[in-house]
Amino acid sequence: MEKIVKLFAPAFAVLTLFRRERIGLRADPGDMYGEPASGEYVANRTIVVTPQTKYINVTHGEVVNLNIGGKDIAWNFDGVAAQPFDLGKIAPEGSLDHKVQVYVETEMQRDGGFGD
Repeated sequence: MEKIVKLFAPAFAVLTLFRRERIGLRADPGDMYGEPASGEYVANRTIVVTPQTKYINVTHGEVVNLNIGGKDIAWNFDGVAAQPFDLGKIAPEGSLDHKVQVYVETEMQRDGGFGD
C-alpha cells in the first residue's frame, strides 16, 4: 500500500491543484513552492545565494535557510511544483538581482519512481 501511495501522491496533488483552478480557486505560492518555515520547522542547512549562483538543489520536504542578498529566510520546500522554478518567486522583495533556478528533488526521483 505504501508503494502505491508513493507512486500516486504527486499525481493526486497535481490533479487537486488542477481541479482547484477549474472551479475558480487559485493555487497560492505555498501550494506550488512550499512556504516560509516557522515554529516546529528547523533548517538543516544554509544556502548562500551569491551573484554567481545560477541554481540551487533542494529535496522535497527539506527546510533550508536561504541567505539571499544578505537577507535570511527559512523555507520549507514542500510544494507540488514538479518543474524547476525561479527563486525570485519566493525570495524577499528586492533581494535577488538575477535569475536562480530551484531544483527540487522528489522521492520518486530518488527511488526511480516505483517505491522502495
